[in-house]
Amino acid sequence: MTDDHVQSFLIGDVEVLRIVEWRGPYAPAADLVPDCGPEVWRAHADALVPEHLEPGGGRAVVALQTWVLRSGGRTVLVDTGVGNGRERPGNPFFHRREGDFLGRLERAGIRPRDVDVVINTHLHADHVGWNTVDADGEWVPAFPRARYLLPAADDRHFGPAGGYGGGTRPVDRLVYEDSVAPVHRAGQTVLWEDTHRIDEHLVLEAAPGHTPGSGLLRVESGGERAVFVGDLLHSPVQILRPECSSCFCLDPGQAARTRERVLERAAEERALVVPAHFGGAGAVEVRRASHGFRPHRWAA
Repeated sequence: MTDDHVQSFLIGDVEVLRIVEWRGPYAPAADLVPDCGPEVWRAHADALVPEHLEPGGGRAVVALQTWVLRSGGRTVLVDTGVGNGRERPGNPFFHRREGDFLGRLERAGIRPRDVDVVINTHLHADHVGWNTVDADGEWVPAFPRARYLLPAADDRHFGPAGGYGGGTRPVDRLVYEDSVAPVHRAGQTVLWEDTHRIDEHLVLEAAPGHTPGSGLLRVESGGERAVFVGDLLHSPVQILRPECSSCFCLDPGQAARTRERVLERAAEERALVVPAHFGGAGAVEVRRASHGFRPHRWAA
């Protein structure tokens, strides 16, 4: 493909496309993953610079992106980025953003009406934004034929049943009202808990900690495996030090335990690990190391 915001690879018979909405230096690394102090980032700088950490060790390099899977004749989106025209006060990367994400999808051969399934691994602002689009002042589903698979625990926590985020962040109400509630009103949502099978190759599985309902997607086809882990990982430093959770994790301890469990299984099964936000290569095989894990083979 000629679009440098789109990359592709195969997992058996499942085609995977990476559609990047935005990529670049984001937050100071030691703020993004505060459980890893500056000395940890410095110690691993050679493995992180420049694709995942600015030269000089300042800000973490991340991507906002969607993974598109073509499986069993269907088109499946994993997370939908930030979206355009959103009120996200306090976050200059997200606030009233205007980008060409849908154009990049179309150039990759994916029209909105072609999408069959949308997966939100969790309901943070940068994973649900393109769930909807503005139609003459009203938010409507961006993918009119799709089923939207939402983790039920997150829907309870971030929606009105939980006070739109339990009062933790005022922006949670804005996110829910412009990116989640319209899809509910359109009757296109499916709420799932524990596990949910999509087809013979794709299974959703609960992976709580980052949020109450955070989930991951397991893919198995032709003897090959991958696990799309959402925000279980923000940076490869968390592969090297899996006990380190991000500043956005609502339960850092539970997130760390989930991360250890998921990485352990991925190392045993030689599964490709596909996080939501890695700024360089977007997918990696991992192996056990004396402390934590280590990247073995990068892909995408």
